[in-house]
Amino acid sequence: MRVALDFSAFGRTKWYEYAVRFLFGGAITVVAGLLAKYFGPAFGGLFLAFPAIFPASATLVEKHEKEKKQRGGILHTDRGRLAAALDAAGSAMGSVGLVTFGFTVWKLLPIWHPGVALLCGTAAWLITSFGLWRVRRSH
Repeated sequence: MRVALDFSAFGRTKWYEYAVRFLFGGAITVVAGLLAKYFGPAFGGLFLAFPAIFPASATLVEKHEKEKKQRGGILHTDRGRLAAALDAAGSAMGSVGLVTFGFTVWKLLPIWHPGVALLCGTAAWLITSFGLWRVRRSH
């Protein structure tokens, strides 16, 4: 699979689909904040790592692929589910990168300048996520 930007998707996405993503992401953030307030920041931080817009995004990807096929006269829905599954695989790889980022920053903040710790965490995230993508792509 070739990674590419597709700006035409902005024209195909309805305003209410953006609203669903925004509201779902906001709701997850509020829940994480409430959990942090009642159980402490370490516990609440676990939920900030939740991919807040992934569930809404996966359903929209599936819906758009299904609609695209129906416009072409194809009634099979497998393509929509496969596209959503690919989106989920990418999300999982990004989540592993996020864990790497969090672990790196957690270990480096007490001993290094915060800016350096964040820079190292970002580099660790990028290397991990890109590395996982390359491994998956080669198989």
